[in-house]
Amino acid sequence: MNKKYIVRLTAKERKELENLLKKGKTQAYRIKHANILLAVDVDGPNWPDYQTAKAYKCHQNTVVNVRQRFVEQGFEAALERKKQQAPSRKRIIDGENEARLISVACSKPPRGCAKWTMQMLADELVALKVVDSVSGQTVWRTLKKTNLSLT
Repeated sequence: MNKKYIVRLTAKERKELENLLKKGKTQAYRIKHANILLAVDVDGPNWPDYQTAKAYKCHQNTVVNVRQRFVEQGFEAALERKKQQAPSRKRIIDGENEARLISVACSKPPRGCAKWTMQMLADELVALKVVDSVSGQTVWRTLKKTNLSLT
């Protein structure tokens, strides 16, 4: 089969990949991608895609995609995962809503309560029509991300 994307590693890139594999202290996908790049290198073993996929227990498309990212985007991009074009889910509490949440959280709690609970904050955001609906868990995650403590 004619390969569309030809991987030709420089000596420096090959050495960097070998050091990455020798250490073994990185994400599993980076190790797999490093192994794939070394295996499909034209100046190295030059394995076919099906053999590489079988050896490193991945789909043949993974090998093709790593090759393509190496040729089109470079060495570092080939080691990383493919970046998402758009997030899979839209955030409920975005920047502006987050600011409103923090201002409510920093305000005085309702009468009869010593402090805000996550569910009370969620209910207040809905009452203020900041969001249509939100759970206490989402409010908690947002506040945790901003390092805001209610105590």
